[in-house]
Parts: sequence; C-alpha cells; structure tokens
Amino acid sequence: MSLRNVAIIAHVDHGKTTLVDQLFRQSGTFRDNQRVEERAMDSNDLEKERGITILAKCTSVEWAPPGGGEHTRINIVDTPGHADFGGEVERILSMVDGVILLVDASEGAMPQTKFVTGKALALGLRPIVVVNKVDRPDERIQEVLDEVFDLFVSLEATDEQLDFPVLYASGRNGYANEDPSLREGTLTPLFEKIVEHVPPPSADPNGPFKFLVTLLDRDNFLGRILTGLVFSGSVKTNQQIHALDNDGNVVETGRASKILTFRGLERVPTDEAQAGDIISIAGLTHTTVSNTICDPEVTEPLHAQPIDPPTLSMRFAVNDSPMAGREGTKVTSRMIRDRLFREAESNVAIKVTEAADRDSYEVAGRGELQLGVLIETMRREGFELGISRPRVLFGEDENGKKTEPYETVIIDVDEEYSGTVVEKMAIRKAELTDMRPSGGGKTRITFSAPSRGMIGYHGEFLSDTRGTGIMNRLFEKYGPHKGNIEGRKNGVLISNGSGEANSYALGPLEERGILFVGHGEALYEGMIVGENAKPDDLEVNPMKAKQLTNFRASGGKDDAIRLTPPKKMTLEQAIAYIDDDEMVEVTPKSIRLRKRYLDPHERKRASRAKQAA
Repeated sequence: MSLRNVAIIAHVDHGKTTLVDQLFRQSGTFRDNQRVEERAMDSNDLEKERGITILAKCTSVEWAPPGGGEHTRINIVDTPGHADFGGEVERILSMVDGVILLVDASEGAMPQTKFVTGKALALGLRPIVVVNKVDRPDERIQEVLDEVFDLFVSLEATDEQLDFPVLYASGRNGYANEDPSLREGTLTPLFEKIVEHVPPPSADPNGPFKFLVTLLDRDNFLGRILTGLVFSGSVKTNQQIHALDNDGNVVETGRASKILTFRGLERVPTDEAQAGDIISIAGLTHTTVSNTICDPEVTEPLHAQPIDPPTLSMRFAVNDSPMAGREGTKVTSRMIRDRLFREAESNVAIKVTEAADRDSYEVAGRGELQLGVLIETMRREGFELGISRPRVLFGEDENGKKTEPYETVIIDVDEEYSGTVVEKMAIRKAELTDMRPSGGGKTRITFSAPSRGMIGYHGEFLSDTRGTGIMNRLFEKYGPHKGNIEGRKNGVLISNGSGEANSYALGPLEERGILFVGHGEALYEGMIVGENAKPDDLEVNPMKAKQLTNFRASGGKDDAIRLTPPKKMTLEQAIAYIDDDEMVEVTPKSIRLRKRYLDPHERKRASRAKQAA
C-alpha cells in the first residue's frame, strides 16, 4: 500500500472541513448507514459554534481507484485557517509532502490563505489548487485563479510551484472536476490528483528511528500523546527510546508504551509504525513539541520549524470582585496558574509569565481571537478570571529604536461606506496600500496598520458599515513605532454602590448614554453599568428606588418606565471595549465590565500617579 501525507489549507469558512467530510464518505471510511455529524473534524464545541477550525487535527482515508489498482492511504491534516492559530500551522506543514489549497470561487485568495500558503511554499511544498463552491451564483472562477497565481508570484513561488494543477469543486455536494463548467460527479479526480501530484514520503526506512513531535495532546489513561512524522526507521511497542531538545540534550529516556495510527476519525493502536507515517506515541512524561524522539544511539535532533513570536498580551488575574466565587468552581491563583502553564505546554504560540504579585499572569499570544478562545474555554471549565485590556508587545530594531507589530488589514465594504472606513483607519495610523472594486457594488481596501490601533475597532467598524463589512487581519511585520493613537472617545458610567439595578434609577440614566445592565441585575461599587455620552467617567446610582410617601404613592403614571434593552457584549467585544484602567470579569455565567480599582479614592490616586509619570 502506498502512502501520501497532505495538508488542506484555506481561509476561514472556505469549506475545507466540509470537503474532508466528503472525502471520508467517498473513500468508504464511514458506513452508508453510519450517523456522522457535519464537519466531523471540528470536534471542539467552540469550533462547532463558531464554524472555524481552531486545533490542527490528523486523519486518514484509504482509497482504491474505481477500476481496481493499488490502495493508497492518504494522511490528511486539517489546519486552522486563522493566523491567530498559526503556531499550529507552521509545525503541521513539516509533516506533509503536499498541500491542497482551497479557495472560495467568489471571495478568492484572502489574508489567511496568504499566511498559510507562504509557510507551505517556503517549505518547498507543491500545491494542488481547488476552487471550491463553484455552484455559488456569484462565482468568478477565472478572476480567482488569476488572484491565486498573483499570490504565488508575490510569495516568491518557484516555477515548479507555479505550474499547479487546478480542480473545480463543491465540497458540500461532493464533486470535483478539471472542467469548470461541470456541476456533477464525485471526488475521484481529487483522489487521483493527490496520488499523482503529491510525492510519497521521503523518509528513510533503513535508518535509525527518528520522530519529530509536532502536536501534543493529553489522555486520562495514556498521559501525554505526542503526534508527528516518522522521518526514518521504524518503532515497535515497548521499544527503548529517548527524546532530544533542539540543542541535542537528552530530555528523558523511556519506552514507547503505546503507538497509535490514524484511521478515519479514530486513533487505532498498532504494534509497529514505519518511516513516512504520521503516528502518535505515548509513554514519555516531559517530552514536548519540537523535541525529537529517536533510538538511544541517535544524538543529532531533527530540525524543528521556528515559531513566529507572540505579538499581543493580556493579564489574567484572580477574580477579586465582590461577586467572586458565586458562579465558578476554579477561582484560586494556583488553579489558574496550572491551567495556563498546561496550555502553554501544548500550544507553543502562547507564552505565560508570572507577575510579581503572584496573583496574575501575563499571557502572550498571536492575537485577540486566540486569547479570546482560551478565555472562553477556561470559563466553560469553571474558571473565574479578571482580564485586562490587550496590549501589543513592542520590540527594538538594530539602531535601538522602538518597533511595534503591523498587520495587513483587508476590508470588503459597500462603496457608500468606503470613505468612512478610510477616515477611521487613518485616525488609527493605518496606511492605505490598495483600493479596488471587487464586484457587486463592493470595494476591497487594503491597509498596513499598527496592531495597537486595531484593538477595539471591530465593533465600531460593524456599526459604521451597518453590519455589512468584512474585515480580515494578518500579521505583517515589526515596523517603526507610530506614536500616540487615540483610544476610546467615550467615558463610562460607574456604579457608586452595591445592590440591584432598579428601573426607576435606570430610566433617567438612559439620557446619559448606553446602558449595559437591566432591571434586577446584581451590581457592585466600581462596576461599569453603561457608556457615558461624554468623554469623562461618571459615577451614578443605578439602584435608587422610588420613595413611597403620602405625596408619592406607588401607583400613577410615573411608574410606567419603559427601558431600552441593555447592550450585552460578547467576550471578544468586552475585551476590545475596555480601557487601560478597566477589566473584564469573566465567570461561567456572566461577563461584567469593571474598573481595575473598585474604590473611587484608589482610582483617583492611580490616575494622579499616572499623570505624574
């Protein structure tokens, strides 16, 4: 049986996980009567809810040509489409010998496509281009192909990589063809193209056993499960092995207590694995990502792909609000510490450092989405946290001058809103690099913007474009520091006491701005209850009740207070909204905004100290 290792790369929501579903069905991985959920590879709850792939995953299908012939096992890696999860992508691509680049027949090559494709081309992988969703009424197949070719040229692809095969597919309907006009068939042309175009693994079957760890997982029974590619030799169950770090130092010695191969969606135990196969090994307790597992006589580690550094950090603190411990079960600093360091162990794109007060931790990652997913995962596990405003990580150039991360921002908007978007991006120190019509009355605008200026802009962008705009961001480079960037213009309404919000008090407060809380919600001193229409913060009393006296009876017209429904923020919106002196209180059931210092006198002292500095 021959072997092929291939990764599927694409922009968010271009249909790669749906295509893998159809590859499963048409290869016979699933029985005809087997009930399988849609997007079977998106096994994580958050992946299902958001419709995005967060974790890279391995699977395999076995395919035989319809007319008979040699069977081929195809190991498929489903990669995240978002650059925030790029730490997964970079390592994964070192395991495969070819890539399937999936592009939407209407949207074309997007920023995340550029990010992952650039990594793949730099490794010398030859792509198969699949134009997906060709059945869309707004398809523009030829223009999309031209965009893909231009993208490859801009990424300095070789002549061999530019001579790529093209298939036209509908992952949802399960067909792929070399003829763009056909709207029927099966995925057989894609299977044939993988076998024909992707080379077999170049591993050495006769050398000593060498295996590079690219993914780390945990199992309650097996402990650490290390996934990667066997670069040479073979390994048997209970064979003596040791692990080397990047400098060739021995991390630990042990045995391969369990060897697992991928068969469909499941890991299946096997007695022996050969060179070129993607497998998982259990039995080691300290070995981590980018380490080399090998025979004891091997002393030279395999080269591990370098990981781009984090660009953004947040402070994760113990929840110290008056409502702490009411909704979560994991509230201590030790529990938070253990969980964050466990995350950093398996996700090499995240860096965790302990603050001097030992009650908070600086967590650095690739972007707001990656850290937002981590926070959401932790709150679902029962954690309570206090989260600070994201801040970018600055650097220095060779002359000692301050640098900061920049992003390529691609925005698709209706033409009528393009002027507003350009004006708002200019305020945030973004430079316009390209502007062109993209069809259907829309304009595609490209900016080079400092990451610092983009924090908190997405909500404002959706308001400015009436919810019709689409924004995609991609880390570009570290460039010169842009100086001061104007932040949030509005102040906030702060509760001056603890108790329950009362509609009698909230009614007049609506004239002051936008409320975040409704009648009957529990409040505490220092909690943010709304946005002030003016730039300054304002302390208010949202708990004031109507005084019932002979002159002011409980009945009457003034009782009929009609409140506008409060503005409820998602986790990402709350994190993007807060200012430097504010925090988001995250619990399993609630997301509250608050001032870092709840006491008004402490807030004034901190403000004076900041001005003096």
